[in-house]
Amino acid sequence: MVTVAPPLPLAPRPAHHAVRHLGPNWYATVMGTAIVGTAGAALPLRLPGLRPACAALWALSLALLPALLAARALHWRHHRDRARADLLDPATAPFHGCLAMALLAVGAGALTVGRDWIGTGPAVALGAVLFGAGTVVALAAAVAVPYLMAVRHHGAQPTPVWLLPLVAPMVSAASGPALVPYLPPGQARATLLLACLALFGLSLLATLALLPVVFGRLLTGGPLPPVLTPTLFLVLGPLGQSTTAVGRFAEAAPGVVPGPQARAFAVFAVLYGVPVMGFALLWLCLSGAQVARARREGMGFAMTWWAFTFPVGTCVTGAAVLARHTGLVACDVLAVALYAVLVGAWGVVAAGTVRGLLSGALLAGPRPAPAGPRRATGRTRSDGVR
Repeated sequence: MVTVAPPLPLAPRPAHHAVRHLGPNWYATVMGTAIVGTAGAALPLRLPGLRPACAALWALSLALLPALLAARALHWRHHRDRARADLLDPATAPFHGCLAMALLAVGAGALTVGRDWIGTGPAVALGAVLFGAGTVVALAAAVAVPYLMAVRHHGAQPTPVWLLPLVAPMVSAASGPALVPYLPPGQARATLLLACLALFGLSLLATLALLPVVFGRLLTGGPLPPVLTPTLFLVLGPLGQSTTAVGRFAEAAPGVVPGPQARAFAVFAVLYGVPVMGFALLWLCLSGAQVARARREGMGFAMTWWAFTFPVGTCVTGAAVLARHTGLVACDVLAVALYAVLVGAWGVVAAGTVRGLLSGALLAGPRPAPAGPRRATGRTRSDGVR
């Protein structure tokens, strides 16, 4: 009689295996969650429970940030080859700008709604630290990623994802004015305000140089693959964030720069913000139509759906700033309507992300191609797998 030995138990996978496919795009979860809180605090409405709910969402983003930083540190430590490959991949490299925007979004939220929970002093300290770190990372991404695109990624098809490292300094420009009142009067305040204006110019001019390339790709190259279609909403980021930035410059300028300059900031906030917000609404309609088309063609959930959150949130804050500077009820209505879209989008995307994490689909990595003589077409599937 032959005795069959029981099978040996499988060795458990190391903990770091779970983060093997955790890319920089995951920082979008922090950005998208934080902006729901800060945008809600900017609304003209004072609904019961709105501000506590906004503070709770900011607290969630604050908890997500160190968790993702630790997970990405594990990724770099144990999967360095893959991390380097992501940096050299033209489809993934631009997402490295999301780290800066995640730091800045949480820092900005600390100064708006976070202080309700942690107090003004700690909120200012946290906001200053995250603003400084986020600005340094934003400038590094704004230089390094376009450099890699020029010397290593040439020939790749342009997509709205390319805007991500260029938008990061604009997020810094819109966040910095909130720290101006907490600096000593005089040189310190003026230096920070004008440094934010320089960051605004850096991001705006770079975006204006790249946006026609992305727009031209849409008109001449046909629709984006379904998985990338939600990234059309990324164009709203520099539009809404720049409108927010110029409005906050105008609010911080009195007493910081000479009177004529302060008045010029106020005029510029309206003359710049209104036309840019008009273009943002045009792009929102165009992008929404493209997403509806892709959805009809079977577009499945992917992490690119987080593009429905942060960019729309910047348009909410931009519309709210315009409402304060113009006094128009129409801008108030626009801010509230966009916020309703933002909250609905965040709920759908957050639920999809949780389901994907519980099922393991979002961190499973690319699926192997089926065996057989079939020739690959290079077409990207709607679930994000090639």
